[in-house]
Amino acid sequence: MPAITADTLTLPRVNPPGPADTERPVRSITTGPKGYEGLGFPVVRAFAGVSAAALDPFIHMDQMGEVEYQPGEPRGTDWHPHRGFETVTYMIDGTFAHQDSHGGGGLITDGATQWMTAGSGILHIEAPPVEMVNNGGIFHGIQLWVNLPKRDKFAQPRYQAIEGSDVRLLASDDGGALVRVIAGEIDNHRGPGVTHTPIIMAHATLERGARLNIPWRRDFNALVYVLSGAGSVGPVGHPVGQGQLAVLGAGDRINVVAGDSTLDVLLLGGQPIREPVFHYGPFVMNSRAEVVQALEDYHNGKFGTLPPDALVPARGGGTLY
Repeated sequence: MPAITADTLTLPRVNPPGPADTERPVRSITTGPKGYEGLGFPVVRAFAGVSAAALDPFIHMDQMGEVEYQPGEPRGTDWHPHRGFETVTYMIDGTFAHQDSHGGGGLITDGATQWMTAGSGILHIEAPPVEMVNNGGIFHGIQLWVNLPKRDKFAQPRYQAIEGSDVRLLASDDGGALVRVIAGEIDNHRGPGVTHTPIIMAHATLERGARLNIPWRRDFNALVYVLSGAGSVGPVGHPVGQGQLAVLGAGDRINVVAGDSTLDVLLLGGQPIREPVFHYGPFVMNSRAEVVQALEDYHNGKFGTLPPDALVPARGGGTLY
């Protein structure tokens, strides 16, 4: 169950559609394969099988968990580099610790988001805190990579800690859905995340049979990812379920309807960058030569140094987030 909840009857409501508004049609629905990341935590590869053009400006997304760890089982990542994009870690439930080579860090817990701009280069680690390793507990979140345009590839690294209490809360026009706006703007309500690339990121929970119909910028793409439950998306009600991604076409609004149980979806959209992308491991650049340079700079120590109190991974040996 998501950590951040609210009484939708007391929240601002999204305006209903106008007579000239059009709903975005479904272009594709894909099912993310399951795998393992970092030192061995389970993920769903949400963007697998979807074209880069349809995702732009997003590069990669994993749903981490949902898993109930026993004592000694929690895993994270080891220290590793990034350049050329932003990493976003949204903890729906549970706790992750973050630390980086530019002074950013802290606990990401129960509805909080860590927004890290890797920019010119950074080293970081994400690991379960000692208490979770010792005691176990629930682990459920999202890891999202947002591309940077060429002009911002070498921006100064930046860290934002967005607490769950900071997100903008809205209700659907029927009161049956709660929307948590993490970044960007929905119906003139803006989330706290500060981004180089114009995007929208929101988490919506729809109660059984509820409908969410929200305005969406026409110049943004639109993605609906099902975190849990089942329902339908789009004007003709394409069925979707847990671990599936719907890519939507052009229009003014997104329509999602819950089925016979609670439906949780992640809503993503952004202004496409439409630049060449050369993606290799933890580097997202515009050309192969830039990736080669990133590798050289990393091996030459130009991404910073580990802090004196550097976190130690719960289990030795892996990357990559």
